[in-house]
Amino acid sequence: MSTSTRTPTKDSAQTVHDEDLRHVRNAGRKKLAGYAVLVLFSVIYLYPFLIQIATSFKSDPQASATPLSIIPNPFDLSAWKRMFGLTPDSSIPIMTWLGNSVLVTVIVTAARVFLDSLAGYALSRLHFRGRGVPLRRGPGCDERPRRRAAVPKFLIVTYLGLYDTYAAMILPLLVDAAGVFIMKQFFDSVPISIEEAARMDGAGVFRTFWSVVLPMARPALITLTILSFQGSWNEFSHFLVVTQSPEHKTLITGLAGLASGSLGSGTQFPLKMGAALLTTIPVAILFFVFQRHFVSGANEGGVKG
Repeated sequence: MSTSTRTPTKDSAQTVHDEDLRHVRNAGRKKLAGYAVLVLFSVIYLYPFLIQIATSFKSDPQASATPLSIIPNPFDLSAWKRMFGLTPDSSIPIMTWLGNSVLVTVIVTAARVFLDSLAGYALSRLHFRGRGVPLRRGPGCDERPRRRAAVPKFLIVTYLGLYDTYAAMILPLLVDAAGVFIMKQFFDSVPISIEEAARMDGAGVFRTFWSVVLPMARPALITLTILSFQGSWNEFSHFLVVTQSPEHKTLITGLAGLASGSLGSGTQFPLKMGAALLTTIPVAILFFVFQRHFVSGANEGGVKG
């Protein structure tokens, strides 16, 4: 009788073990299939970027003959030597364009982070007549067709005597409505009681903003920094309208000249891909560096809330 009772127990335990093993195997197959799909999409996404890198290290005839190859054969540095001015026939001032891009982007990004924060805090905390007008129009002000604003922008810059200068490149980009809206929305989520405690200690409006509220806005500030850097680095239509001389070109406008063939003969695929790679690297580095701080800052804000 004891044997008959133990046998079903062993059979049921074996059945449960087999079912668990089957579930584990199925879960492993699903995970493996998921990884395979991710790897496939990663290859599809990265392949054009690998072609861009490989083409920059090819000769011009080789780039035209084997445009989809990711292995340069032979390995050629002619395009990079031309970009860095290491060849006698280097007539394309890519390093000047790079310097202009860095100068304009750094100034515009720093100014936007500071001024958009000030404007966002004022709209969130200060009550004054007409305060609701920019809120009703919101970031949609920046979404109007840029071609519609090209002629008025050109006329204003010319009237002020700023045409084809660094001031014309920088001043109209110092503040944007989207950045103000982002900062205003974040400041709305900060409890007023924190500012009231600072004011009881004798802090003024600006001191409260600078020393108390702004350090709490790290996630929003990092988001605004990434968006401002990317937007000003990749700006094209504005620089095309307010500048003309080659010494005021940025990497984006200079690359457009290369693509149109106005700065040389031949396809110049290696040179174009090398210049395009230079425009991609800073934005990618900035995003990956600040992404970690953005995630950690968002987590800290969630814990404090």
